[in-house]
Amino acid sequence: MVNGLGAGLIMMLLILFRTPPGPAKLITLVVSLLIFCSLLLFWSLTVEVKNDHILVYFGFGVIHKKIFLSDIQQVNVVRTPLYYGWGIRPAPHGWMFNVSGLGGVELIFKNNERFRIGSDEPGRLAEVIQNQMLVADDQ
Repeated sequence: MVNGLGAGLIMMLLILFRTPPGPAKLITLVVSLLIFCSLLLFWSLTVEVKNDHILVYFGFGVIHKKIFLSDIQQVNVVRTPLYYGWGIRPAPHGWMFNVSGLGGVELIFKNNERFRIGSDEPGRLAEVIQNQMLVADDQ
């Protein structure tokens, strides 16, 4: 995602500097700013497993989701098809946060809703979440 946005930003900046003053230059500037803001917001995906919840956030944390461990019924390691894409997206089985790769963890909630978290280490993330769920149940 970062590579795609970065390449798009570079392309837009090259176009911006070659465009003569006028409406086209203004539009190019606005699009460049939007791509830059997207790059700042989505440059990384961080997952923090806390005592009673999971915090998933993009970039600096402006876009985030807090998931209570008590709401989770099941944790599965999944492979996300390429056509699901990246970012914040609805997927066929529920919502998804992802910035790169195809690996992830799918959380199935007690109300049967699903949420996918993209991860470079989905097995490790699933293990940490399951272990913390056990700890939270004991408390």
